[in-house]
Amino acid sequence: MNFIFLVITIIGVPVSIIGSLLHWTPTLMFIIFCITIIGLASFMGRATESLSIVAGPSIGGLLNATFGNAVELIISIFSLKAGLINVVMASITGSIIGNLLLVGGLSFLIGGLKYKRQQFNIFEARHNGGLLMFAIIVSFVFPLVFSTQLNSSEVRVLSAAISIIMIIIYLFALFFKLVTHRGVYKKNEAAAEEHEEPEWGLWKSVIILCVATIFVAYISENLVHTIKPVAESFGWSEIFIGVIIVAIVGNAAEHASAIMMAYKNRMGVTVEIAIGSTLQIAMFVAPILVLLSLAFTNFLPLVFPVTDLVAMVLSVLLTISITTDGDTNWFEGALLLASYVIMGLGFYLL
Repeated sequence: MNFIFLVITIIGVPVSIIGSLLHWTPTLMFIIFCITIIGLASFMGRATESLSIVAGPSIGGLLNATFGNAVELIISIFSLKAGLINVVMASITGSIIGNLLLVGGLSFLIGGLKYKRQQFNIFEARHNGGLLMFAIIVSFVFPLVFSTQLNSSEVRVLSAAISIIMIIIYLFALFFKLVTHRGVYKKNEAAAEEHEEPEWGLWKSVIILCVATIFVAYISENLVHTIKPVAESFGWSEIFIGVIIVAIVGNAAEHASAIMMAYKNRMGVTVEIAIGSTLQIAMFVAPILVLLSLAFTNFLPLVFPVTDLVAMVLSVLLTISITTDGDTNWFEGALLLASYVIMGLGFYLL
């Protein structure tokens, strides 16, 4: 799999630059940009993981919080700059339902076809369930309910305040998990998994992460400018592109890792990728974007469209109901996947 991402990156980066300079058609460039970003995201993820192991669990948690969803953050920043607020909101929605339903569903299905039952830490599942309830149902539903009685400046203040609180709680959650209660709820047989060897050394990881981030930033800026022409060419809405296409592109490498871990019966890692990445998007990336948007012409409020909000809430409730027992099978994976297809069809027809 890593070889495939390497080939994609080696070919995709120069082709993306050449295509941008020669002004190839937006549709062709959109495809090239998306494929190249998938390859670069793989290298960013591997470099971040190596740095996390070298730096230790506490600093590693902060590194993952910063760079774990860097691709989505970079794409969203350029979308904000271009005034594509709907695309940013849709990509946040797509990342959340994609991680929970698509990644979780595929992982449970593929792993469940090989193993009758797959188990993971029930205490972490319940802990993550509570965080999901806070991140989506409390922090996202609350602003929508109150926005009907507030003016735009008050909505701005409310969104910024909630964003700051969410970032603080997310950092507290990392501190709780990696410092004060590290290993408290771990099973004995999982202890061996804590001793990992980094794929790359410190400086190699730093160099790869910096170079990949620069290329992702360049390609993402150009990708954003192709969204409207592509939407018009295929008759897609910008919301559908954000919810499905951009969200999948930004998480593709991570998705592949989660599915591979499930196939190896390492469900703790799979669940951590699917739910942990969702929490990172909701409690770190989205609030950061809200605060950054204060510097742009178009402000990003934490007031999501009802369709987006309903999709996220239903995804959270379904995921919690399936994962809180610490046990999965292929049929539960099929349920999650079916839910994703239904929601994807709805956004396509929207």
